[in-house]
Amino acid sequence: MARKQIHEYTFASIYPMYVQKIEKKGRTQAELIEVLSWLTGFSEGALMDQIEKQHTLEEFFKQALKLNENRNLIKGIICGVRVENIEDEMVQNIRYMDKLVDELAKGKAMEKILR
Repeated sequence: MARKQIHEYTFASIYPMYVQKIEKKGRTQAELIEVLSWLTGFSEGALMDQIEKQHTLEEFFKQALKLNENRNLIKGIICGVRVENIEDEMVQNIRYMDKLVDELAKGKAMEKILR
């Protein structure tokens, strides 16, 4: 069986994992939504709509209202790769999202996460 490409996963499939990850570390779903909204421009309702409609991550980012222009300030390693060096813009945006969730789970202050 062929392995799914990262952009083929649905937002609905990864969102519960994000919630579980951050709640284990004492963070809230409201903080997660704030971080995701900062990155994508989606409101909480629009994020929940993405879940309901089972949009892939590719569709999710294509429909993002306004990707934050400061997202390129997100630096670091996710899945063994420096996010700032990823050439595929779609994959880079997905990894930016992963990195923000990691920072939230690690207890980083919101004002530092939301550059």
